[in-house]
Amino acid sequence: MKQLKKLLAALVLMPTLVMASEAGYPLDRAPDRGQDMSALQNGAKLFVNYCLNCHSASMMRYNRLRDLGLSEEQIRDNLLFTSDKVGDLMKSNLSAADAKKWFGAVPPDLSVIARAKASGDGTGADWIYTYLRTYYKDDSRATGWNNLVFPNVGMPHVLWELQGVRAAKFEEEKDPHDASKTIHKFAGFEQIKAGKLNVQEYDSAVADLVAYLDWMGEPVKNKRQRLGVWVLFLMSILVFLTWRLNASFWKEVK
Repeated sequence: MKQLKKLLAALVLMPTLVMASEAGYPLDRAPDRGQDMSALQNGAKLFVNYCLNCHSASMMRYNRLRDLGLSEEQIRDNLLFTSDKVGDLMKSNLSAADAKKWFGAVPPDLSVIARAKASGDGTGADWIYTYLRTYYKDDSRATGWNNLVFPNVGMPHVLWELQGVRAAKFEEEKDPHDASKTIHKFAGFEQIKAGKLNVQEYDSAVADLVAYLDWMGEPVKNKRQRLGVWVLFLMSILVFLTWRLNASFWKEVK
């Protein structure tokens, strides 16, 4: 009975959650690089170097990266920390107590984050792609950073060295629904300090990282889609043969 009540409560709250998501910053379409092995390999490298320090991917093992065309030697030499082994799970060494103390919450596991962030606004890849490209400097925040997709986020901008430091410009406009009120509207970014990458290079790097996160949520996705095409083809043949067999049978009956 308690589980039924929880389910009903979740169903009641679901429209509110969807509306809250749709009311946020518009999402950009993430480039589709799910079948680009070089992009996925670079995304895995970025994930290990910039994400795995705080976040875990506890449902993924390093040796699964062989599916991206990497050998065990390449994984061991380029993607492993000193104490890790190729067969280990991709876990962060950051303790939950330290994470809560520093960031106010334990960083979520990223194994299926690309699937978890999907909504009516776009795919989970779209959400992450936009999120990692809309950080801006905000001295009022404890981390010194804020984000347009996830306002007041506790996570600092871990890719700032690549993107550089940007400030967000906002304008006060009259609320179109109530002339007595004003709204805080985003008016663009201002580059304060250049990063290691220019805008196009940074967006491409984020696209690679997002492609890897999307792949990690379902490593067999490409294989499943290829098999799906063959299954539909064979079923079409079966439907055609059944149709002709049915026509032949009823022809004899008549």
